[in-house]
Amino acid sequence: MQQVALLLGITTPASQPVTLPFHVLAAVDAASPGAGDPQEAANPQSDAAAGQEAAPLPGGETDADGALIDGRRRPGFNKQLPEKVEQDNPGAVNAPPPEAFYDKYDGEGPVGDLGLDVALPDRWRIMSSLCPQTDKATGKKDRSLYTLFPKLEYVCHSQLDPFHHNLLKGDRPLARGKRPGFLKGDDWYLLAGAVSDTVVEPRSFPIPVGNQTTTNPNAIDVFGRSHSLVLSQTFIASLSLLKGMTAYKPPVVEYRIAVAGNINHVEVPERRVLFVEPSKGTKRTDGFIGLQEAFIDYHIGRFDTKRYDFISLRAGIQPMQSDFRGFLFNDNQLGVRLFGNRDNNRVQFNLAAFWRLEKETNSGLNDVSRAPRNDWVFMANLYRQDFPVVGLTSQVSVTYNMNRERNDITVDTNGFPVRPALIGDLRGREYDVVYLGYAADGHIGRLNLTAQAYAALGEDRNNFLTSRAAEIKAFMAAAEVSYDFDWTRVRLSGLWASGDSDPYDKTEGGFDAIFENPQFAGADTSYWIRQTIPFAGGGRNISVNGRNGILNSLRSSKEQGQSNFTNPGTMLLGLGTDFDLTPTVRVSTNLNHLWFENTKILQVLRNEGSIPRDIGWDASVTAIWRPNASQNLVFRLSGAVLDPGAGFDDLFAQMGKASRFYSVLANATLAF
Repeated sequence: MQQVALLLGITTPASQPVTLPFHVLAAVDAASPGAGDPQEAANPQSDAAAGQEAAPLPGGETDADGALIDGRRRPGFNKQLPEKVEQDNPGAVNAPPPEAFYDKYDGEGPVGDLGLDVALPDRWRIMSSLCPQTDKATGKKDRSLYTLFPKLEYVCHSQLDPFHHNLLKGDRPLARGKRPGFLKGDDWYLLAGAVSDTVVEPRSFPIPVGNQTTTNPNAIDVFGRSHSLVLSQTFIASLSLLKGMTAYKPPVVEYRIAVAGNINHVEVPERRVLFVEPSKGTKRTDGFIGLQEAFIDYHIGRFDTKRYDFISLRAGIQPMQSDFRGFLFNDNQLGVRLFGNRDNNRVQFNLAAFWRLEKETNSGLNDVSRAPRNDWVFMANLYRQDFPVVGLTSQVSVTYNMNRERNDITVDTNGFPVRPALIGDLRGREYDVVYLGYAADGHIGRLNLTAQAYAALGEDRNNFLTSRAAEIKAFMAAAEVSYDFDWTRVRLSGLWASGDSDPYDKTEGGFDAIFENPQFAGADTSYWIRQTIPFAGGGRNISVNGRNGILNSLRSSKEQGQSNFTNPGTMLLGLGTDFDLTPTVRVSTNLNHLWFENTKILQVLRNEGSIPRDIGWDASVTAIWRPNASQNLVFRLSGAVLDPGAGFDDLFAQMGKASRFYSVLANATLAF
């Protein structure tokens, strides 16, 4: 060490040990024999004394006396230093100097009144606080800051801009001093929404006529002219007030209200289609305001503090969909719902009870001015992700519909009776039915799959043909399989809903839903799902199917009528395609073939010996344009045609053969 010190120009007394910097020791050690491998480092003193080659040692570092330190290895030495790091960030804002921060405030100005040392905006308003403010005197903004900071303009936007951060969309919390006093604590957010939904719908469907309803007295046909027009405009305004760090966990509490206003105009070619009185004509303009949401959502607690698995309670008028595609129940109703998740969100559950509200006839909105129906829905479901295979979510459900409307006599807004339905013995009905369901949604590899199965089991207190109690035993199954080829998806759809095979026995075997709104086989762009087909002969004001419904239920109304399990059932097989031509344009096609599952009930009601099962072919094409690649602006245009089959011809033939029927849907949705 002394020799090394002399070489380095370090002089010390001979009796004093030389202490060298660590990097010098490392350099010397690296130049010594055997220094390349720490496991083979030698002890110079022992080697000199023994005159032997150094033996491998477990450690390579020594203490001040030269003794080895067990378990320690000398860090490696690298003569090649990393390249110099140079900052190349033109336009960057440097950190403020230390004198810009104050330890204490001098007490002058509004900051001193608040008792704060330094006035700093919260983390949501750091950037927006730099935006130029409007001068109250001139009404203009000082845009000189944009010259100094050109990119600042990208974060300064109007509160009416839905595509950037703003207070009305809940991107930052309400500021202190600018929120109602009853809101305690921080992190209160306001979410305001507005939706405009416009529908223009030319269509045609078979319209039965009689002596008092036809506008053409020279015609003797059972069915009149079929062309009609629907114009509908709906405005929805919603407001949510919630508390919580919603980016990381569910809200602690949420208050929400949504009001919808609708105005509609309908023109038909025949009388007694829009009103029960023939004198009221063939045109109708109507409006209504309904309360679609009004609930409180309270976050009860968490199962797991690390993963935010939670349990919440929601009470009031709220949306609820019982399955993935809305086959059984999809509505906004008054109820209580307990829901949450477990196992890092792999398991979700719902327990809910709903008291069904009356619907306004022409708009389909909730009518809270009338007493709720004597109809209740209780449901429990459980979702499990990645079961039974990875990528597939399974759901099991139990839904109980308890109807006690046997003594109700209800007439809709247009004067038509809806409860009881004018079919069979015309007596009131009540029933209890339990739906046991299994659903799957997701993918198996590259194959997308959605499936649903239901069993409806229960009792109808009054079969409208036998006037006796009957057992309900009906079933339904549906599946959609699709595969993606780059920007194209091909879909294969199939549905089977059982029909009643013997209307006079003690079992009702026709499957019917509670309030269906299926997103399946083309949904509302399909003719059969979109349009209501009135059933002529054997019943008054009865429809084969319901609007935005796929089941052939023979109900008076989907919105105000009762479920009917004495029906012909439904069968569907369809092929569809989706073409994503651009990120903003999608074109879809659907070709469905429909049948009645069993026509026995139709034969009884029409007093015919046989009715074929074939309904016909339903073909549709749809174009969807989203200009901003978001759901804020969505424009749809679709056209559908029904080519009737033998069964449809038998029921709705005019001059020996029913003509083709069409449905055109132009829809514009604007949302904030």
